[in-house]
Amino acid sequence: MTLISGPQVAEKVLSECRRDITQLKADGHTPGLAVVLVGDDPASRAYVRSKDKKCRELGLHSVKLELPATTTQPELLDIVARLNADPAIHGILVQSPPPPQIDEAAIVRAIDPAKDVDGFHPVNVAKLALEDPSGFVPCTPLGCQRLLIEAGIETKGAHAVVVGRSMIVGKPMAMLLMAKGTGGDATVTVAHSRTRDLPSITRQADILIAAIGRPHFIRAEHVKAGAVVIDVGINRVEDPSSEKGYKLVGDVAFEEVAPKCRAITPVPGGVGPMTIAMLMANTVKACRQAVGH
Repeated sequence: MTLISGPQVAEKVLSECRRDITQLKADGHTPGLAVVLVGDDPASRAYVRSKDKKCRELGLHSVKLELPATTTQPELLDIVARLNADPAIHGILVQSPPPPQIDEAAIVRAIDPAKDVDGFHPVNVAKLALEDPSGFVPCTPLGCQRLLIEAGIETKGAHAVVVGRSMIVGKPMAMLLMAKGTGGDATVTVAHSRTRDLPSITRQADILIAAIGRPHFIRAEHVKAGAVVIDVGINRVEDPSSEKGYKLVGDVAFEEVAPKCRAITPVPGGVGPMTIAMLMANTVKACRQAVGH
C-alpha cells in the first residue's frame, strides 16, 4: 500500500509557481490575489490566513479584506467590482460560507471569470465541460487529479467512482476524470447520498474519490482490493485525548480501508495541502493570461 503525500506533491506545484513568478516579475508583472472574508467564522479565518501566508511566501501581491459579519450584499458587490477593475489583482476569492444575508451565487457571478481562481463562475464551469484550457478548475478536484498524476496512477480506461455531487468537488472532479488527456480518459460514475446499494457501486471503482462530507463514511465494504482511494473529506470529530478537544478525520475510515488499497491519501496530509497549492497555481495562470505571457 502506497501513501500518497499531499505536502510532497504540493511542494512540487509551489516550486513550479515560484519559477513562473520569477519569470513574470522579470517582465514587470507580479501575480496578485485578493481574498475576501465576511464575518468571523474561525475555520474560514484560518483558511484565509493560510492563503495569505502562502501568497507572501511565494512573493505574490496579496490583499486580505476582512469585512464585518453585518456587511450587506450591495457592499460586497461593490468590493468585488473594485477588485475586478484593479489591474494589480489577477485572482479574486470570496471565502465560503458567507453570512446568511449574502447571496453567494450572485457574488460568484459578479466576479470577473478571468479572475475567478476558485473556478465557480458559470463561464469557468462551462469551460471545464468544454475542455477549454483557458478556464479555471476548482482547486480541490484539480489537486486530486494532480495527486493521481504524480503518484503514477493510470486514469486512462480506469473506472473512477466519485462519491459526492457538489459543485465544489464532485461534479468538477467527474468532468476532470472524463476529460481527454493526462489524468483523464476514465469511465466515471458519480454516486451520492441517495445512491441505492452504494457499496456495490463503489466496489467497482479502480479509483474511488470520497467527497461526501461525512466522517468515516467509506468503510472496508465499500472498497475492492487494489483500489486507489482519494479522501477529500476534512471533518472535525470530538477527541477528548487531543489538546484541542477534536481531531481531523476524512470521509474514509482509514485504518480499515488502507490495508485493502493499492494507494490512499491520509487525512490530514493528503488533499488538504493541494487545495492551497492549486489556488496559487490558478492565480499565476490568471496573471499569465491577463498579460499574455
